Amino acid sequence: MVMAIGVRRLDHVNVTVPKALEGEAKRFYGEVLGLTEIPKPGEARARGGAWFACGEVQLHLSLEEPAAGQALSRRHVCVVVEDLAVAERTCASAGLTIEPDDRPIAGWSRFYVRDPGGNRIEVAGVVE
Repeated sequence: MVMAIGVRRLDHVNVTVPKALEGEAKRFYGEVLGLTEIPKPGEARARGGAWFACGEVQLHLSLEEPAAGQALSRRHVCVVVEDLAVAERTCASAGLTIEPDDRPIAGWSRFYVRDPGGNRIEVAGVVE
């Protein structure tokens, strides 16, 4: 029998974008999603990117060039919003392509968008 390692909480999620899309990605996470940018530790600042707070969990935006021929993935980060319809209109007006939920789950309303680096973001409504 394998013993659990004793995870206490999720600290952060890391997404990557090419260096050329750094500014656009910072705007996406800061302005479109409305996450709060927080200071990176001194040694991490030189690498570029940004860190954002989302409640007690952080999203770390790192710079990395994609491998040649790398296809878009279903891997994703999920954010829960108060009003899914408002979130969808906001994303659409920001020029994002709305990817409908192609695998619905009862009681869970959602859609997907991609950040400038192609990272998939699930946007879900508040589940009561």
